[in-house]
Amino acid sequence: MIDPRPNIRSNRRPWIKQRLQALPCLAALLFCAIAMEPSLSAQQSAAAHPSADTGQWHRLNAVVAVVNQQVLLASDVDEEMRLVHLLPGSSTEDNSAAGALERLITRLLIEQQIRIEDPSQLNPDPQEVQKSLVGLRQDLPGCKITDCMTDAGWKSFLAGLDLTPDQVAAYWKDRYAVLGFIGQRFRSGISVRPEEIADYYNKILVPLYRNQAEAPTLPSVSARIEEILLQQRVNAMMDDWVQSLRDQGKIEIVDASLRDAVEQIDARSKAETQTPPQKRGDTAP
Repeated sequence: MIDPRPNIRSNRRPWIKQRLQALPCLAALLFCAIAMEPSLSAQQSAAAHPSADTGQWHRLNAVVAVVNQQVLLASDVDEEMRLVHLLPGSSTEDNSAAGALERLITRLLIEQQIRIEDPSQLNPDPQEVQKSLVGLRQDLPGCKITDCMTDAGWKSFLAGLDLTPDQVAAYWKDRYAVLGFIGQRFRSGISVRPEEIADYYNKILVPLYRNQAEAPTLPSVSARIEEILLQQRVNAMMDDWVQSLRDQGKIEIVDASLRDAVEQIDARSKAETQTPPQKRGDTAP
């Protein structure tokens, strides 16, 4: 099972793609990312919390979007904007309501597809999920101040994000399940030839060094280059698949201001589709 701590993407589909230097394996980038289906606690919330967007979209549990007859609420968007702070390597500089809604729509489409193809994937091994969550608590920079390995410290840290341990546990379980499905679906069967690794090394990695004699040797970075090339291929396959889900699905963004902002995000994503991977920020080891 793939470690879901990093994101798989970030720029084109914000939760799916993540810069590869943050990836020990396929995971992620994919949620920034990732709650999958609007959580019951979020839907039952009596009030929506203040958000980074102080515009008029934010109303008490207003319906902001409908994805194949499943409702997303203002409180779901708000919760997503707080949960993103838990994702290692994710950027929160543009943590807008529109970006959060875009991530929620993408994840919900994927979760709906999992229910069609293999619902059992939505129930990962609890011990594996817990192991991953422990890793998160160890790695989060904010936990260096608050001892997140203790229940009291973890609760205190999450309180600063207006989150509870139960919210995060449910979120992390869903995220782990979806990323596991993605890894199984797209990574299996993909291979990279030795000559492709050497080509990347000679044409992309080595030229990054002014003094090429200081470049690492090919054997020392070949595994990392292989991971980058694998990830690039998975990213491309994921983009096509997610776009097909969006094209085939029925997505209605009810809030006009959010709809306009999400359309702008989609326009930027499509523009980046035409940009070579190395110019989009995919870096060498």
